[in-house]
Amino acid sequence: MWARAFAAAALFALAACAPSEDKSSKTTPAPATEAAVPRGEGFDFYVLSLSWSPSYCEAEGEQANGQQCRAGRPYAFVVHGLWPQYERGYPENCPTDNSDVSNDKLRGLYDLMPSAGLIRHQWRKHGTCTGLSQDDYFKVLRAARQKIEIPAEFNRLDAYRTLAPDQAERAFLQSNPVMPADSVAVTCDRRYLREVRICMTKDLGFRACPEIDRRSCRLDKVVMPPVRGR
Repeated sequence: MWARAFAAAALFALAACAPSEDKSSKTTPAPATEAAVPRGEGFDFYVLSLSWSPSYCEAEGEQANGQQCRAGRPYAFVVHGLWPQYERGYPENCPTDNSDVSNDKLRGLYDLMPSAGLIRHQWRKHGTCTGLSQDDYFKVLRAARQKIEIPAEFNRLDAYRTLAPDQAERAFLQSNPVMPADSVAVTCDRRYLREVRICMTKDLGFRACPEIDRRSCRLDKVVMPPVRGR
């Protein structure tokens, strides 16, 4: 009996001396990083152009694309394009053996660009100059759009709104805090806010782009027509 008691005591002492698990020193798994996007070649940076669709539909009138403007004008901000840029100027209409875009691929992009004609035009004029395959170009275009948070006030407008171009720019900066002020520019025609253009690196980080900024809207006020038909 005494031997059993001694053995039990010894085991207890060993257990007490064994190192306990220090939960505070456990390694926390690193957060998942964003998947790398295909990297283009032959240019310096991208411009992601977001078009206020009601302005396009109203300004172009009967000449506007029917697919985008049908049933009134049901879309808010849509992707106009992802454009490769030089520090000055830009390439366009580069040689390609794949000039068309299949119907399946078109349907997979309508949530971003609700016009077959626009998608085809953007690929031929801009996508062909990125050094990317067609699949990779549209993959990067989608990834670029997903980086941007549209300000809640622009998800839908039920009435005409008049504002200073700087107000729209500030709204995008507030909704995207990591976006530098000199990486975004608002464009207009003689009346309407037309586009918000955002400059991005080949890896889709934000970057300054003085040449794009110089072409920003200089009006004191612009009009944003309402979204209709949805």
